[in-house]
Amino acid sequence: MLQNRFLSIFLSSYFFSSLTRSACDQLSLGVAAIFGPLHSSSASSVQSICNALEVPHVQTQWKHQVPNSRDFYYVNLYPDYASISHAVLSLVHHYKWKAVTIVYEDSIGLIRLQELIKAPSQLNLKLKIRQLPPDIGNAKLLLKEMKRAREFHVIFDCGHETAAEILRQALSTGMMTEYYHYIFTTLDLFTLDLNQYRYSGVNITGFRLMSLDRPHVMFIKERWAMESLTSSRSNSGVLGNMTTDAALMYDAVHVVSVASQKSTQMTVSSLQCHRHKPWRFGERYMELIKEAQWDGITGHIAFNQSSGLRTDFSLDVISLKEEGLEKVGTWDTITGLNMSDVRKQRCLNVTDSLLNRTLIVTSILQQPYLKLRSSSEQLTGNARFEGYCADLLVELSAILGFSYEIRVVPDNKFGSQEENGQWNGMVKELIQHKADLAVAPLSISYRREKVIDFSKPFMTSGISIMYRKPNGTCPGLFSFLYPFSSEVWIYILLSYLGVCSVLFIVARFTPYEWYNPHPCNPDSDVVENSFTLINSFWFGVGALMQQGSELMPRALSTRIVGVTWWFFILIIVSSYTANLAAFLTIERMDSPISSADDLAKQTKIEYGVIRDGTTMTFFKKSKISTYEKMWAFMSSHPMALINSSDEGTHRVLTTDYAFLAESTFIEYEIGRNCNLTQVGGLLDNKGYGIGTPIGSPYRDKMSIAILQLQDEGKLMKLKDKWWKGDICNTNWTNNQRSLHIQSIKGIFIVLAVGLSLSIVVAIGEFLYKAYKIAHLEKRSFFSAMADELRVTLSCQHRVNRKPPAILRNEDALNMHSFNNRRLPGKETMP
Repeated sequence: MLQNRFLSIFLSSYFFSSLTRSACDQLSLGVAAIFGPLHSSSASSVQSICNALEVPHVQTQWKHQVPNSRDFYYVNLYPDYASISHAVLSLVHHYKWKAVTIVYEDSIGLIRLQELIKAPSQLNLKLKIRQLPPDIGNAKLLLKEMKRAREFHVIFDCGHETAAEILRQALSTGMMTEYYHYIFTTLDLFTLDLNQYRYSGVNITGFRLMSLDRPHVMFIKERWAMESLTSSRSNSGVLGNMTTDAALMYDAVHVVSVASQKSTQMTVSSLQCHRHKPWRFGERYMELIKEAQWDGITGHIAFNQSSGLRTDFSLDVISLKEEGLEKVGTWDTITGLNMSDVRKQRCLNVTDSLLNRTLIVTSILQQPYLKLRSSSEQLTGNARFEGYCADLLVELSAILGFSYEIRVVPDNKFGSQEENGQWNGMVKELIQHKADLAVAPLSISYRREKVIDFSKPFMTSGISIMYRKPNGTCPGLFSFLYPFSSEVWIYILLSYLGVCSVLFIVARFTPYEWYNPHPCNPDSDVVENSFTLINSFWFGVGALMQQGSELMPRALSTRIVGVTWWFFILIIVSSYTANLAAFLTIERMDSPISSADDLAKQTKIEYGVIRDGTTMTFFKKSKISTYEKMWAFMSSHPMALINSSDEGTHRVLTTDYAFLAESTFIEYEIGRNCNLTQVGGLLDNKGYGIGTPIGSPYRDKMSIAILQLQDEGKLMKLKDKWWKGDICNTNWTNNQRSLHIQSIKGIFIVLAVGLSLSIVVAIGEFLYKAYKIAHLEKRSFFSAMADELRVTLSCQHRVNRKPPAILRNEDALNMHSFNNRRLPGKETMP
């Protein structure tokens, strides 16, 4: 059989002469094809001999293909590295990497990775290239340098044995954490023992040419492993697995065998290198090999007719999980990358990857989010802290199953970008991977999102103004006049004077307001009008006080005046009563500011924000004219910027200072300090999220846990627990329900003045009456006053001591009073 004559030559010679002599010795024996050598650097010398003698050369190692090469007698089952580079680029694009470090083993690696090196010009990718040291045992220095430079996404181009050594040294340097992601271009990553890295959280991704999903491939692989163990062919790191080289050689023999079955008339002959006489069946046999197709253990095998390179192959994308290396996708030369990650379908519990993990949590001391617990005993660890964020971590750890250690940020800052481009605060802790989570009132902003990742917001807030509560206005003596302005009171007075005057005039003109004062004497020629000038004003006062009077209009015209006046009084009194209740029960506050515009328009009241916080960034980057003006004021007054929220509260209480801060913090402070108040509404709207380093696997899990707490209502309960206790508003409401004497004491004074005035007028009337009696009776004023005083104090009916002449004179005067008039056509009664 012809296939029994095939010889596989595995050459690894350092000298060209020895390699040539070995190849020529084998050709002299008569061969149909040459396989190998295993070392790619020796393949060129063998290929030149095969080209000269027209003997097919089957290669299973990567070989750099020279452009416009005339190597017709050549096929290679190893995938072209240009295709592998495209597969790696597809992974980089899938993972959305922005910065990548390429580490290659030898100078040939630069040729193999030229497609990757071209990527920055095609994609928005920051690329850094490093070379492994000649002695791979000293790779720690390189790894430490990469760690200091925070290079978390690395592509290694090296063999599987070198990859095993790199992983061991990366573990000792602390680079096997969940923040690092390594991609290996070797196709033998699956042969390594990676069990010690399964629970470290590190992301290791590679490719596999062997399709282990097919049963016959698994059968061959198991037989190989058993034979390797019995023959002691296994070495460290491979554990007896069939390597890609062995699988390719297995498929290469079968491909050549398939070609030989199509050419039964072919015979082999002895070939001499020095004669340069080619094999007469070589060209035909080479064509049959290139036309042959085979579904081997490395997948479907087909060759390009001109170049002899393998085409239409597929690669399995494998990734290290807690269960071991798993297939997470495929890549082929036709459809490209197709990620399936079956683990997401199998693992429905998000707590699996966080069980038994201890996470470092950075936070900041700020009430009520986090504060030191008061205790007579010395507390350690997480027991030192309490607050909203401490309780939130308890709830999250209960859902996800992780443990944590809370560390207060050293510089006591949330995190902002400095002038030199560096970050400070909690953001810096996450960027430098000194912390896994940042659980604090850390606002989600555009600039922070570029350098760290955020979970779903667990609380929403906005910027507002905290200011000292203004002193209430001291109630005046005439505070009951507050419901109406001075202008309204003047108009009411003028309306009263006008209505009474119109009523008097209309009553004088209309004949229906004149009546007979003696109804028993219908022939009397004297008529009377009740609406004198004084009575008209008395009628107006009675209606204004809603008490009425004994005077009632008779004519239609006067009644119209009365009805109009009553309706006017109805509206005025109702409005006064409604406003009086509000003005006398609620103490008015006179605040110098009511909004951000008021702050921007003045310079007397100083205002500011926390230095290096999102509130400062909001004003610093805002394009709104009001906020730009406010930032110009704050930046020109260094004392306006403060270092902590507690300092801001203290300055508001002790000085004329307005503090611009988050509304949640202001709400908490107002509920516990009755001298503080919130001015105006929210200037913006933002959310607080849990911060994680970029690419952290914890972000999505924290988001899911936060959504679960939100659906269960636990986030609202936590906020009520730490924000409730609004004693100021409660006390204010209870106190303001009762009306104090300070608000209505003016009414009592008016009553006292009215009573005093009535007494003075009564005394004046008494003296005037005594004067008239003394004048009529021709006696002294004091005697008449004494008689009147005696009668007044005796509590008896007054005795008419006037002489008839005097009485007749008074009656005569009354008959000619202004209010009486003679009827037309009648004479005056004697």
